[in-house]
Amino acid sequence: MNRYYTPINILLACVSIIAICSCKGNAPADEDTVVQSQTPVTVATVGNSALADSVELNATSLFLQKNYVSANAIGYITKVNVQPGHYVQKGQLMFTLKTKEAQSIGNTINVLDTTFKFSGVNKIKASRSGYVTQLLHQVGDYVQDGQQLAIISDRESFAFVLQLPYELRGVIPGNQNLMLTLPDGEKLNGHIASLMPSVDTLSQTQGIVIKVNNTHPIPENLVAKATIIKTAKSSAPSLPKSAVLSNETQTEFWVMKLINDTTAIKTAIRKGIESGGRIEILAPAFKPADRVIVTGNYGLADTAKVKIVK
Repeated sequence: MNRYYTPINILLACVSIIAICSCKGNAPADEDTVVQSQTPVTVATVGNSALADSVELNATSLFLQKNYVSANAIGYITKVNVQPGHYVQKGQLMFTLKTKEAQSIGNTINVLDTTFKFSGVNKIKASRSGYVTQLLHQVGDYVQDGQQLAIISDRESFAFVLQLPYELRGVIPGNQNLMLTLPDGEKLNGHIASLMPSVDTLSQTQGIVIKVNNTHPIPENLVAKATIIKTAKSSAPSLPKSAVLSNETQTEFWVMKLINDTTAIKTAIRKGIESGGRIEILAPAFKPADRVIVTGNYGLADTAKVKIVK
């Protein structure tokens, strides 16, 4: 029996074959699309940690008190026992001065009267212990009575002075003891000794005098870093900083929280202290088992599909 195929039958057969092939080919493609739409992420839970909101300010080393060594008569300096930078003890001989009269008449008076014992030599001693920061006269100089010969920086007055913005004055009671870090990395324990009675007109900062326990001499005008704690909490719910997202103006903050193993939702938060790479979460109150995306969260939309990786 002969079969005859009309053009219509052939066309219908071709359409049927194409439709069957298309259905078989589309199934794996849909599965690949679902897999590719899942963003790989890592997650963390909210943990309690100690946080502190602090500010770092400069503190400059100073000798708050200077002692001026002056001539006690009119005459000539005959001996100088110190040099700039030398440390002198209280009562140590610094200068020997011969009066103008003694220099003029020499030993004539003693020749005329041996009982007179006139020398005309005055000894000038240090009134306080400290470092000679300025030496203004040398041997042979003619000086007037009361003329300044040297300056001693009083060692007992050594301190660091920190310029604290006046609006932060309320943090002083909580920072009576603090740590200073020198440029070479050395750390010194210090305590607030006093407050300067004036405020800088331009910067509106107040000088805070910090006494330190130093075991070696520290030069003047050295700038150290001081950390002032504004707010501290011993235990606060927090997340890694990378888990918190914000808008361009940083007026809104949120995290991507998992509601199951594959779906993350956008959850608005109210943040608190930032410290040590962690951010305090003031609201909402997360449960210990709640998982929040830490990496891979940038640009995710609400109800995004994700894939947790280790």
